Amino acid sequence: MSTKLCALDQLVDGEPLRVELDEIDIAVIKVADAIFAIEDVCSHAEVPLSDGAVSDCTIECELHGSRFDLRTGKPTGPPATRPVPVFPTSVVDGHVFADIS
Repeated sequence: MSTKLCALDQLVDGEPLRVELDEIDIAVIKVADAIFAIEDVCSHAEVPLSDGAVSDCTIECELHGSRFDLRTGKPTGPPATRPVPVFPTSVVDGHVFADIS
């Protein structure tokens, strides 16, 4: 089931957008022509990833510097060792959707 996250024009390249849903918070990130959706919580310190910096296809937690691959959710730098869920996205009629089921 796809869930509408935001309008495409709300996204600024390399700047995470926090989307609060009933069951989960998602960080939506546009990098060049790709749109990524990742659970908005660091698996190490449980702080919002949307407050962190984006570089290429990674996002860095602002608290301890853990980095996560936006494509896979896998940590690419310590201290995090557990991945963060990522969700497939699509753009339909100018809106970003993700499969969060």
